[in-house]
Amino acid sequence: MTTKNLPVAGLRLAKIAVGGAVLLGLGAASMAYAKPADNLPTVEKVELDRYLGKWYEVARKPLSFQKKCDRDVTAMYTLNENGNIKVDNRCFTKAGEQTGSVGEAYVQNAPYNTKLKVSFLPEVIRWLPVGRGDYWVLKIDDDYQTVLVGEPKRKYMWVLSRTPNPDQKVVGEYLEYAKSVGYDLGDVIHTKQTQK
Repeated sequence: MTTKNLPVAGLRLAKIAVGGAVLLGLGAASMAYAKPADNLPTVEKVELDRYLGKWYEVARKPLSFQKKCDRDVTAMYTLNENGNIKVDNRCFTKAGEQTGSVGEAYVQNAPYNTKLKVSFLPEVIRWLPVGRGDYWVLKIDDDYQTVLVGEPKRKYMWVLSRTPNPDQKVVGEYLEYAKSVGYDLGDVIHTKQTQK
C-alpha cells in the first residue's frame, strides 16, 4: 500500500510518525556522542561557613586566565556584606611577581550551595548576569581539607587543599574521581607550591 491510498488524516499521521522516528533517532544518536554536561554529579551539600578561608591549588586543567601563574596559587573565600562570596585568587609569575584577581561567587542552588557562578568583571558592573563561570563542588572530604571543583562542560577543574603540600595519594584519589566523572586528565597541571 502506498501513501496515495491513505486518507488525508492517515497520511498526516504517517508523516508525523516517520518524522517522530527520525527525530528520536537523531536525538538518541546525539545523546550517544554528546558529553552529558548536565549529568556531572556534585556533592550533596556544602556548608559555606566551613568552606570559607584559604585554599591552595594543587592541580588544575589549563586555563587561559591562569597562564601567567607559575607557582603558589591560592584562593581566599570570604563572605561579603551582601551575602555573596568574595573570591581573591593569587599566584606568582615566573618572574617572581605576585598577581591576582578579585571576583564574586553567587550561590545558584541554596540551601545546597554546591553550584555557584563566579564573576571577575569589574565591581561596578559585576551585578550583570553575564561573564559568570560555573563553579561546582564535585567532591569534598568531611573535614573540608580537600576539594574537587569543576564545571559541567568538563573543560575546567581544580583540586584545592587547605595545605600547600597535601598527601599525593589523596590528590591522586581526587584526580581519579575527576576521571571517573568524565574529565580528561591528559593535560592536568600539578601546581608548584613553595610555601610551607
